[in-house]
Amino acid sequence: MAEPLPVVLASGQLLTRDVWAPQIAAWSAERAVIVADHTRDETIADMARRLLDAAPERFALAAHAMGGFTAFEVMRQAPERVARLALLATLAPADGPAQTARRQGYIDLVEKGHFDQVAEERIPMLLSPARREDPALVAAVRRMAAETGAETFLRQQRAIMARADSRASLADIRVPTLILWGDADGIATRAHQDEIVSGIAGARLVVLPGVGHLSTLEAPEAVSKAVGDWLRET
Repeated sequence: MAEPLPVVLASGQLLTRDVWAPQIAAWSAERAVIVADHTRDETIADMARRLLDAAPERFALAAHAMGGFTAFEVMRQAPERVARLALLATLAPADGPAQTARRQGYIDLVEKGHFDQVAEERIPMLLSPARREDPALVAAVRRMAAETGAETFLRQQRAIMARADSRASLADIRVPTLILWGDADGIATRAHQDEIVSGIAGARLVVLPGVGHLSTLEAPEAVSKAVGDWLRET
């Protein structure tokens, strides 16, 4: 029997490996699970290179939010190394003027010493309406933001603002691809998911009803099962 394929996890902005904690616990007994480091680089391309440097020669890639931007870059830099791809709560276009202005506003807040305010403003976007008052989830968002810190946030924010538009390269992705999205996501829309699905031949969309942007924590069992089943497919 072949050795189970290792899986590399690429996380979103202001999030730590804890955003994948339920999935790491679910999958580690059967395969190697590696969490990419998105804290040290100032461009998405450099994040992708660091991921590839730390990854096995051949692996599955599961990417959430900003991690999806890195995943698209990985697929441009070394598509032959990725056997399967899962994209959670992400989108392919570059930012438009409104998104750039919002991100610059976050940068301005941090540079004025108000980093804590950034996490508080993001909570309504990260969590579904039904879970925004959930003490454990809110505490997890705050803790991950604090562990990430202001300087790393600024690097991530500037990397996101300068990222490439990945729509043109979607058709070049030739590996089995799962798209996982919660329909209460406050950042990535259904239109974004449909765009990815239509761009990648054979991509499959799974919708999680009532789940927000942090699907790995809001619906841990559903995410672990959907992505775990995808990992086991041959």
